[in-house]
Amino acid sequence: MPNITAPAPGTLAVRTVLGDLPPAELGVCDAHDHLFLRSPLLPGQELDDADAAAAELRSFAALGGRSVVQWTPFALGRRAGLLAGLSRATGVRVVAATGLHQAAHYTPELLRSLDSPAELFVRELTVGMAPDDTPEGNPLPARAGLIKVAGGFHGLDAHARRVLRAAAEAHHATGAPVAVHLEAGTGAPAVLELLCGRLDMPPARVLLGHLNRSPDPWVHREAARAGAHLVFDGPSRAHHATDWRLFEMLTALVEAGHADRLLLGGDTVTANARAATGEGPGMPYLLSGLRPAVERRLGREVAELLFVGNPARAFAAHWRGDGHRA
Repeated sequence: MPNITAPAPGTLAVRTVLGDLPPAELGVCDAHDHLFLRSPLLPGQELDDADAAAAELRSFAALGGRSVVQWTPFALGRRAGLLAGLSRATGVRVVAATGLHQAAHYTPELLRSLDSPAELFVRELTVGMAPDDTPEGNPLPARAGLIKVAGGFHGLDAHARRVLRAAAEAHHATGAPVAVHLEAGTGAPAVLELLCGRLDMPPARVLLGHLNRSPDPWVHREAARAGAHLVFDGPSRAHHATDWRLFEMLTALVEAGHADRLLLGGDTVTANARAATGEGPGMPYLLSGLRPAVERRLGREVAELLFVGNPARAFAAHWRGDGHRA
C-alpha cells in the first residue's frame, strides 16, 4: 500500500486518490494513461475491467513504476469509486481527473444538465469525486488531482471554449493543473491563447497532450518557450503510427533547452492495448521499452527528468479551497 506522507498545509503537493503527498514522493510516473474509460466513440473497447486494471498496475510497479495519472474525466467511465482500492492493492499512486472531454463523448442531455461545470470541477478537486454520470449526491472520499479538458481539430468549438473557461475558473479557485487533449495533436496555440492569454492561467499549470500526433517543431518550441508542459503519449497501440517520430521530437526539444518541459505517458485507451489482457504494449512498455531508449539516446539525466522530476513539478499545486472539507 502506498505510504502517503501528507505535506504541511500551504506547501506544494500532488493530490492522489489516497491523499496529498510531497512532489518528491511521486516517483517514476506514467504522466498520461487510463485505468478505466468508456466512450461511444470507442464501442466494444471499453476499459472497465477492474482486475485487468490491477494487473496492468502491478506489471508497471514491477518495473519500478510508482505513479499513474489517469486522464479520464467526469462521466467517461472513470470508475472513481475503485481507484483508491486499486492504489492500495497495487502500491501504485493514482492521480485522478475531473473535467470534461469533447462534446461527442457525451449525450446532449448530460451536457445540458451541467449548469456550472466549474462548480463540479471545484467540488471534485476539493471535496470528492462524484459517482460517474451523476453530479448530484454524496461525493466519494477520493479527490481529483487535475482537470482534463479538450480542444478541437485545429481550433476550439463552443463546447471546448465553455469547458476551458470552466477549467480556468476551477484552477483559480483551487490551484489545480489543467491537462488538455489536443485533437490529433493540433490547436496548442489556440488553447494557450485562451487559457493563458485571456484567462490568466500560468502556462506552467497547463499540460498539452498528444503533441506527438502533430510533429510540428515550431509549435512544440513555442509551447515550451511559453512555459507549458508538453506530454508525449505515443506508445499506445492506438497511436503507434507516430512512434517513429517520437525521438526526433524529443531530441529537438532537449537540444533547444526544453528538457524540463517534457513528460511521457502510455495513453492506453482501449482494452486491446493492455499488456496483461490485450495485445499491448500497455503501461509496462513505458518502462520496459521507452525508458531504456530514452536513456540510450538522450542520457540518464534526461530520462530522470522525463519520468520523475518533470511530473513532480507538473502535477504539484499549492492547493486552495479545501477549508470546507471534513
